[in-house]
Amino acid sequence: METSQGTVESAQSAGQPPHPSASQGIPPSSALPPPSKGSRSPLVLVVVAFVVALMLYFGYHKARRSGAGSVPRLTQSTVAPDFSLESLDGKTLRLSDLRGKAVLLNFWATWCGPCKIEMPWFVDLQKQYGSQGLQIVGVAMDDASKEDIGKFAKDMGVNYPILIGKESVGDQYGGVPALPETFLISRDGKIVDKIIGLRGKADIEEAVKKALDTQAAKSQASVDKERENGPVPK
Repeated sequence: METSQGTVESAQSAGQPPHPSASQGIPPSSALPPPSKGSRSPLVLVVVAFVVALMLYFGYHKARRSGAGSVPRLTQSTVAPDFSLESLDGKTLRLSDLRGKAVLLNFWATWCGPCKIEMPWFVDLQKQYGSQGLQIVGVAMDDASKEDIGKFAKDMGVNYPILIGKESVGDQYGGVPALPETFLISRDGKIVDKIIGLRGKADIEEAVKKALDTQAAKSQASVDKERENGPVPK
């Protein structure tokens, strides 16, 4: 067997520089050990953990809604499904009790970033149009405690009823696949507009005016039709 010294001498006689490890009696193949397979970038681990947590979260909420059967398809002119939910002050509010008012029904959650953006707009709209018959109603669709939801609403300066939501009510309104989700309901209880996600304040205000003016528009249409066709004979 050729020794390391022999290797050095052979390399020198061949005109080649000896391998650094040869003089130390270490085989060349083991001079530079490969990087450990167990080493991973901390950033990669953080990204993987985030993705897994996100998948678990959405999977959990999807599982909560599964088994509820097919959800109704709500379109404009559909009568808004009636429901009754407990408010933060412990009273029960039924949607049908607001008949005669234009209702902005907002599904939201304390963890929802876009919800925090639009809630101050709702406060302003309630102040501006409340005297004209607008009633904004918020339905909290998260797992926070009643106390936490109440504190959140107080910190946001909310001036309209906040109800503790239930999945069954969300299913009545199409499953509420995303938050925020807002329904504009006319004075006669029919859905006149639906907003999914965050829109600009001007867009929401136009939808509010649409809900408020529905009854007036119907009355004007009846007057115009009577003028065109003449009075209906008795």
